[in-house]
Formats: sequence, structure tokens, C-alpha cells
Amino acid sequence: MGRRTSGLLGLVCLLGIAAVAHGAEAEEAIEPKERVELFNGKDLSGWVLIAGKEPEKTFCVENGVVKCTGQPAGYMRTEKAYKNYKFVMEWRFTKPGNSGVLVHMSGKDVVWPRSLECQGAFRAQGDFWVIGGFEFKEHKAGGDRVRGRNVRKLHEHNEKEAGEWNTYEIVCNGDTVLPSVNGKLMNEAHECSDTSGKICIQSEGGQWEARKIYLEPPKK
Repeated sequence: MGRRTSGLLGLVCLLGIAAVAHGAEAEEAIEPKERVELFNGKDLSGWVLIAGKEPEKTFCVENGVVKCTGQPAGYMRTEKAYKNYKFVMEWRFTKPGNSGVLVHMSGKDVVWPRSLECQGAFRAQGDFWVIGGFEFKEHKAGGDRVRGRNVRKLHEHNEKEAGEWNTYEIVCNGDTVLPSVNGKLMNEAHECSDTSGKICIQSEGGQWEARKIYLEPPKK
């Protein structure tokens, strides 16, 4: 009887610890009530760099802009998790190629972590890629725009020529993700399996620069 009681108490304790941990994880997600600057124009404070053994050679700040060499594959991610926000980034390719913004990232830092990728590749910004088991309604439904883990954008690309600045806006509100390029809505993800997490900007071949990166509350 004593052993059984001890075992039950141990199970209860473990469940309690798990519940507390889950609650702490949920509390980590910050919901912006005003504009939150993610790039201070001077350095990469607030970001964790994941890209090979010397990620500081992949991501750096020069002359007030973030620069990414595109090699090796990896990402810079926010230290904190967020929910219910509009992510805004002004960026441009100095050498066109691949990149992207991962929203609702969770779990370990690996290439690539569980998240929803809002594609940033040249001429393909607005596509979606599901990573690590992430799921949403339009992907599960299938159809002409779905290719494996990819859900293609709704419209032709709305990017400017290489070297010109573009504005990528990604509204993450509740279980919905809406990416826009230069003011044009490019795709929709509803009933997302994950609704909060960290934000990553990829190094994936393309060389890019960013001069503004911030969050603000989504419009109701």
C-alpha cells in the first residue's frame, strides 16, 4: 500500500510539473500591445544566430542594416516567443536566391525547426511551407496549389527588382497567418496547429539586407 501510494504521489507530482512547465511555456509568448522594434539598427541584440560554427559570419550588422551571406543554411531567431502580431520587415536581395520567415517556431534549434515558413525566395515570396509537423487547413485540404509540404501563393509575385527594397508583412492573429508583399495579400493559412512561437529569418542561399524589422498589434 505504501509503495502504491508513493507511486501515485510521484505520478501526481510529475503531472503537476508538466502542467507548470506547459503553463510557463505558454506565458513566454508575448502579445504586443504597441510597436516592438526587433532590430535596433546597431547590432543583433535580442536575436539568436543559428548557422554553422560561426553564425556571426553569416549574419551581421553594417551601416545600419542586417546583412546575410546566405551560407551556410540556418537562421536568426528572436529570443522571445510571440503571438497575435503583425511582423514587418523591409528587405532586399543583393544576390537573389532563397530565404524565408519562419513563424510560430518551437522546439530545438535545428535546420529546420517546427514552424510555418512564409517563403522568402526571390519571386516566390508568399508561398507557405509546413515544417516539422506544423499543419493548417488549406494544406490539409489539398488542391491545385498544394505540392507536398508547399502551398503556393494565390497570386503572381509582387516583388520589386533585385536590389530594391520590399516590405514583407505577416499577420499572425489567433490561428490565422496572412503574408503580404508590398501591400498585396499573397496567401492565407487558417486553423493553424500552432498559434505562437519564435520568429526566424532564414539564411538559405540568397544574400539579403534588412533595414527595418518590427512587430505591432494586428488590426482588429
